[in-house]
Amino acid sequence: MSLRFLRSRFFSVASKRFLCTNAAPATPQPSPPSVTSPNRWNFLKYTVIGALTGTTVLTGYASYAYNLDEIDEKTKSFRESTKYTPADGATALDKFQGMLYSTAVTVPAKAVELYLDARRLIEEQVRSYTEPYTDKLLPDLLPQEQHVFTLVVDLNETLIHYIWKRDTGWQTFKRPGVDAFLEHLAQFYEIVVYTDEQNMFVDPVIERLDPKHCIRYRLSRPATKYQDGKHYRDLSKLNRNPAKVMYLSGHALESSLQPENSVPIKPWVHTDKDDTALVDFIPFLEFVARSSPADIRPVLQSYQGLDIPSEFIRRSKEHMR
Repeated sequence: MSLRFLRSRFFSVASKRFLCTNAAPATPQPSPPSVTSPNRWNFLKYTVIGALTGTTVLTGYASYAYNLDEIDEKTKSFRESTKYTPADGATALDKFQGMLYSTAVTVPAKAVELYLDARRLIEEQVRSYTEPYTDKLLPDLLPQEQHVFTLVVDLNETLIHYIWKRDTGWQTFKRPGVDAFLEHLAQFYEIVVYTDEQNMFVDPVIERLDPKHCIRYRLSRPATKYQDGKHYRDLSKLNRNPAKVMYLSGHALESSLQPENSVPIKPWVHTDKDDTALVDFIPFLEFVARSSPADIRPVLQSYQGLDIPSEFIRRSKEHMR
């Protein structure tokens, strides 16, 4: 009886184990989403954004506060620190620290050099548009002409006036007295036209305006200095003694960087048929050329705010009396 009981007991336990092993496996519970992975990604992302923002701000401040030469000088020692050379008698630890520091600063130093090269290229491009194309706009005077004064004359509203109409297009008008003015003063002056117009406009106009070639040189927009949205005549780049340069223009004080050399004349428009301003200036300019003052700037200063031709006649009469 005991044997039967044990046998039945064995089969009962074995069947239960068989049923358990053939039962459907339990569905595994999904593991909770990882929390550390997104946090690490966000940390890396914000670190990169912060580094780029800081670099941009630092670059902008350096560009605003310092010029190229100052930045080059201030970062010179830092950039040269990448070229590590161990000193005589340096220990192994010193050599290791020096090599480690040199390796660590290589990338920042290269970034500084890249910034300097990029800024130098950009400034050169900007300078080509804002500065005169050369520091010597005129060739050297001949030795026998060192005493000659240079008369710089503007073009529009000084020697000519041009307009545009729908039915006629562009029209250019010659100021009254321009022929007598150029022909007479060419005997005493080196006459230079200095304008902010383009070459394609200046050359054909001068060819028709001055068939006798009284105008020795012509300078157009590439020879001007672009500043504050305007093209200025920079007389310091003429390669002439500033004490012997006069700039005659209807907008002399507004368009020149050297107002002390400016000779204002009444701006002219083509509707003023009775204008005599150019002819009126001939006596004063001839007197200056003949008397040859050592420095024309104090002379012009004495006429500041006055109509120069009228004041010159008044002073001449006073002197004769």
